[in-house]
Amino acid sequence: MVDFKNDERLNTLNHSCAHVMAQAIKHLYPQAKFWVGPVVTEGFYYDVDLGDAVIKDEDIPAIEKEMKKVCKEGKKIYRREVSKAEALELFAGDEYKLDLISDLEDGNITVYDQGDYTDLCRGPHVDNTKLCKNFKLVKHSGVYWKGDANNKVLQRIYGVCFPTPEELDEHLKLLEEAKERDHRKIGKDMQLFMVDDLIGRGLPMFLPKGYTVWQELENYIKAKERKLGYLHVMTPCVGTVNLYKTSGHWDHYKDNMFPAMEVEGESFVLRPMNCPHHMMIYANRLHSYKDLPIRIGEIAHDFRFEASGTLKGIERGRHFCQNDAHLFVTPEQIEEEFSKVVDLIFDVYKDFNITDYRCVLSLRDPADKVKYHDDDEMWNKAEDALRRVLNDLGIEYTEEIGEAAFYGPKLDVNVKPAVGNEYTLSTCQLDFCLPAKFNLTYVDKDGSKKTPVVLHRAILGSLDRFMAYILEETKGNLPLWLAPVQAKILPVKTDDEELLAYVHEIYDMLDAEGIRVESDERAEKLSYRLREAQIQKVPYLLVLGNNEKNEKTISYRLHGAQKTTTVPCKDFVKKMVEAIKTKKLDLD
Repeated sequence: MVDFKNDERLNTLNHSCAHVMAQAIKHLYPQAKFWVGPVVTEGFYYDVDLGDAVIKDEDIPAIEKEMKKVCKEGKKIYRREVSKAEALELFAGDEYKLDLISDLEDGNITVYDQGDYTDLCRGPHVDNTKLCKNFKLVKHSGVYWKGDANNKVLQRIYGVCFPTPEELDEHLKLLEEAKERDHRKIGKDMQLFMVDDLIGRGLPMFLPKGYTVWQELENYIKAKERKLGYLHVMTPCVGTVNLYKTSGHWDHYKDNMFPAMEVEGESFVLRPMNCPHHMMIYANRLHSYKDLPIRIGEIAHDFRFEASGTLKGIERGRHFCQNDAHLFVTPEQIEEEFSKVVDLIFDVYKDFNITDYRCVLSLRDPADKVKYHDDDEMWNKAEDALRRVLNDLGIEYTEEIGEAAFYGPKLDVNVKPAVGNEYTLSTCQLDFCLPAKFNLTYVDKDGSKKTPVVLHRAILGSLDRFMAYILEETKGNLPLWLAPVQAKILPVKTDDEELLAYVHEIYDMLDAEGIRVESDERAEKLSYRLREAQIQKVPYLLVLGNNEKNEKTISYRLHGAQKTTTVPCKDFVKKMVEAIKTKKLDLD
């Protein structure tokens, strides 16, 4: 996807097109007032107050038509500087522009004129509105002014603009591809999860089929962890404020946490992460150096107060479940244990055929004494240790300043999804800080007490985000072992009792082998039931008629294919069981 914000040429063009859109809206809605119209990564938008009017899908073509008129007129765009007094007079009666002007210094205020429209703006802009003719308005939504729920709802209209029609057409094709891959659409079609404002924004609920996928992922990663000596625990979703003051999260992370709850004289918060709980589990008993490493794992429910504008289905929510673990090690064990974590990450990636990723060594910004724990010696020690381990392992990585956790540096593995910008999927963090804060110790060989080092690590990241990633990578065509429904039986006739008896026989045979199977016996045409099963991305569609019943066979069609294959029942069951057991990625 194109990054409009950081591409200087496209940034200027799209900024200018936002003004063209505002001018067109003003022609159609004379009462319109405008807040801000920035260029963002995915294009441009403008926030508009239309009074009582609300933009609907059917209104967008009229706005685009008026924009084309503005572009065809080819008005020259002029920049001029005005004093603060002149700006206040020019935009008198427009509370949104007056609010912006109030924060500006006199002598540094610029406006841009294009025909009958003038807007407050820093620029820069193209010279002529004609240059903005290759545009498309792509979506719209309602937003609170300044993101404050106590303020009025404005209309936000998004668009994109390119120098040539060919570039625009190519980008629109990518947007269509993005829609097809959007895990929110796939999740709805496959009935995996739902969201509802009455429950709360950013609080998705997994439906039966979605929870099946979730459980398969949980079982998959826990089985791998158990083989590596992890001990799984369950800890509460809340903790006292004092717990997070001890860990340092209250000072460094409070703005991302839900507000505290007062109960019987104590303050509690929904936990944003699990390390404080795991620190206390370690502290529950005395440890010898012989006990280490101790690997504590949990599929843990966490809560973070993400800004409403950043919420995106199950990829980014206010509630999510981390595939979390904390490894308590001696300094001598850091490299070996870190190496095992890296091996586990890449082993998982191999299982899911994840190949487009990059490794990042995330470091602190030494100048930022607020965001990071203030201990230069600790940071230098931790960063040097992690850098040395990565070099010894021969891992290619880039270094990024200011991306560390507040308590220590980390390795982030960032994936590049099929559509959109990269994000972190897996992480491993080196921590000399929290063990000291919680006074954690172990008895060393010489009888002295030492402080362990902790590796914080998440392999799948959160199960929610990992599921979103896999759904978008596969367009919902999940590998057979992960599919919520692995086979659907479709009788040719739904009023034939003998045929239905055979359908039930096949159903019981598959179900007895642990295969997730459904039977669609509704009084609908076969073509309709087939089409619906295709939308739900069922890997195997079993079409059974009298021939199959008489010959004790199964005719199946793979998802997305037209070819039908007929095989004996036992052969088909054996084939499916083997594919599920081996976690085969491809069908046939």
